[in-house]
Amino acid sequence: MATAATLTRADLADALHREVGLSRADASRLVEQILRHMCEALAHGENVKISGFGSFVLRDKGERIGRNPKTGVEVPIAPRRVLTFRASQMLRDRIVNGG
Repeated sequence: MATAATLTRADLADALHREVGLSRADASRLVEQILRHMCEALAHGENVKISGFGSFVLRDKGERIGRNPKTGVEVPIAPRRVLTFRASQMLRDRIVNGG
């Protein structure tokens, strides 16, 4: 099985440099600003929705009882906030159709 390639910040900046014509420094700065803005919004409890791509949604999970699979001992799992990503239908269709 082949390992999947990974898209990085540098790849995004390089694409902006090639396709939009920004300098490498400006493209890198723009990618960093977008990601920082998204992170700050999520840290303040806001969801992030990118039309045609998907939504990053924060969910609060309540306390629950879990079980150690090795020993069978029940342990409480503390309440926590989790981040989930839900792909848009357009993105799901592109993935299924291979591009």
